Amino acid sequence: MKAVIVPGKGKGYVIQDVPEPKIGKDEVLIKVNRAALCYRDLLQLQGYYPRMKYPVVLGHEVVGTIEQVGENVNGFKEGDKVISLLYAPDGTCKYCKMGEEAYCHSRLGYSEELDGFFAEKAKIKVNSLVKVGSSVSDEGAVLVPCVTGMVYRSLRRANLQKEETVLVTGASGGVGIHAIQVAKALGAKVIGVTTSEEKAKIISKFADHVIVGNKFSDEAKKIDDINVVIDTVGTPTIDESLKSLWMGGRLIQIGNVDPSQIYQLRLGYVILKDIKIIGHASATKRDAEETLKLTGEGKITPVIAGTVRLDEIDKGYEILKDKKKIGKVLLKP
Repeated sequence: MKAVIVPGKGKGYVIQDVPEPKIGKDEVLIKVNRAALCYRDLLQLQGYYPRMKYPVVLGHEVVGTIEQVGENVNGFKEGDKVISLLYAPDGTCKYCKMGEEAYCHSRLGYSEELDGFFAEKAKIKVNSLVKVGSSVSDEGAVLVPCVTGMVYRSLRRANLQKEETVLVTGASGGVGIHAIQVAKALGAKVIGVTTSEEKAKIISKFADHVIVGNKFSDEAKKIDDINVVIDTVGTPTIDESLKSLWMGGRLIQIGNVDPSQIYQLRLGYVILKDIKIIGHASATKRDAEETLKLTGEGKITPVIAGTVRLDEIDKGYEILKDKKKIGKVLLKP
């Protein structure tokens, strides 16, 4: 079968034929229906993920159909449509038993320590599997592990209340355009921020208000008290994000477009405004299941910038980096 392989640190990726994965007793083999490209892929290729083993199959977001089940696997069968968490927890530690698998000490990341999903088929450990209902499309399902479910968990951690106001930076991106929808589905009023007048027209279909420009805090505060900011960009927007927040606000920091940049946090500002900063990166099974339910109910609509074949992955990354694109880029083997 064909797969996208990262042969070594800083060595890019290649498309090559590899043997079909052989599953263990606690794994399943899936046919990959859709995978998704992510900005994290680019950071991995630049060497910012020190735990990556090489060679490794790239790609950490997937929805697929089970073709083979390991002998110790219960609750899943051939033909089931499934997604995987971004990682495989051990399922036995105190965090796993608490339903906080994201904090498992023994977790292994797909496309890091474990082969990922840019392939025709993939093997997945049962502890990271989540079943997908018939009402959820492949496009809606593949967004859950790293986008909609991840955002859902972040808002749960931020204790979002109905009728609070959420501001989303990078509102046209693969995370931002869906973060708006998740916050709306949870009963919030949402402001989207973009630097493009053209993109604002699309964002306005999902957000209650749209602000265009790099300096957005003053305008945001005129609209309402900002209770939560979901920052999907990072150092270019974090100052304005913090300035936007009202007393007791929460900053959910998801984006980090340039890890080499160092940001100096003004502690006095954070203390006096009683601001909580939440770094966030993944979802648990609970978050995935609840977000799949919202998606199946039509409360979250996938916004897809493009879908490419496995042998067109170069084109996919061109779309991903295109500043004019809106939404998520998918791969269909």
